[in-house]
Amino acid sequence: MSDSSSPLKAALRDGAVTKEVVIEHAAVRSLPGVLQRCAPGRRWMLVADENTWDAVGASAQALLESQGVSCAPPLVFPAKPRLKPRVARSAAIAQQLSAQAATPIAVGSGVVSDLAKHAASLAGQPYVCLATAASMDGYAASGAALLDEDGFKRTLACPPPVAVLADLDVLRAAPARMTAWGYGDLAGKAVAGADWLLADALGVEPINPRPYALVQDHLGDWLGAPQRLAVHEPQALAGLLAGLLVSGFAMQAHGNSRPASGSDHQFSHLWEMENLQVDGEPAAHGACVGVGCVAMLAMYEWLIAQPAAAIAAAAAQAHDGQDEAALSREIEAAFGNEEFRAAARGEMNAKAALGSRRARLDQLVRAWPALRAQLKRQLIGARDMQQRLATVGGASHPGELGIGAARFAADHRRARLIRRRYTLLDLLDDLGWLDRAIAGQFAPGGFWTA
Repeated sequence: MSDSSSPLKAALRDGAVTKEVVIEHAAVRSLPGVLQRCAPGRRWMLVADENTWDAVGASAQALLESQGVSCAPPLVFPAKPRLKPRVARSAAIAQQLSAQAATPIAVGSGVVSDLAKHAASLAGQPYVCLATAASMDGYAASGAALLDEDGFKRTLACPPPVAVLADLDVLRAAPARMTAWGYGDLAGKAVAGADWLLADALGVEPINPRPYALVQDHLGDWLGAPQRLAVHEPQALAGLLAGLLVSGFAMQAHGNSRPASGSDHQFSHLWEMENLQVDGEPAAHGACVGVGCVAMLAMYEWLIAQPAAAIAAAAAQAHDGQDEAALSREIEAAFGNEEFRAAARGEMNAKAALGSRRARLDQLVRAWPALRAQLKRQLIGARDMQQRLATVGGASHPGELGIGAARFAADHRRARLIRRRYTLLDLLDDLGWLDRAIAGQFAPGGFWTA
């Protein structure tokens, strides 16, 4: 492992379900020993797609068989069309695991990992992850982001892997865009941390110090050298993957995705559940998070620039409670799919139960001087983040995802409707400023038009 693995080692010492992480050249050679230590006496089934099978799955299968490890026939999905993260698919994998009395080894990145993770949970099995790209934070997370039968994306609770292995040579050989996706996913932690600071200061959701620190104390280092990632430097890739894994361990420790997912991810989940396409393929999670991250950094800059007196005045004028009729009309207009509307109503009803708007805004006025200073220390500039994402070849503008300005402006409101998690979007709505803030981003001289 690289020097940046020290927080990773600390996270493993904190009682994570995951017992071993191997990030090194030729890491696959360690697989038989890791299986014996972490889940001995099992029959294993590799789950991959054609790309990840060629990258490392075939060699892993051959190694295990040569060393007498019991293996079922592998499950290898076509590379095209790209595999989708559907609950029905993970249920089908679970049935095959049960039929073969096998324990899965996920060979891949986001979708393969989440499908195998959920399938293992359904089958009552542990699982091991053989990562093929530094592309997302879900490897070590205690949950899988999957599309339900209605197409609504939810994070379903399920145990993380008992071990994660990543071969640096395989990470280097992965498509460059996948490393950019991982950088985008990790960049979003800056917004996630700010949203949690906000929720804590307003009395909505207190910060859990250890999971918060696991991510935020090292985030600047993990994001600090995009130029090294751009040339596929092995130790930089190891550091990126370590940061993504620590984010997953923080989610394990906290029990949900709050340490690693905020309003940035709400954009991504919205677009993914609506099957946003880029070049004929579903938009990548990390690319969507990167654009959502830049958008929310710009929104935080807008809020921080507002005079404290204006915030106090808006807070004093805000109505308590939720206008149910107005919310119903907003949801009706936001989604053409009735299943999405029903899910959004459930999420917003849960959000309404978080407490009194008046109490939140009174607390905001009291906390704002210290909170504003803390947010300024926490956040990376939106323009700076755009440049970093561009350096690694990542998406940093909605146009790169085929999203026009009008839709993107509307999506700032719609993203708030799909998750019960309290974020900056909700605070701006509480203040009656959400439309004003969005308009400011798209007005002449605003962030997206400057």
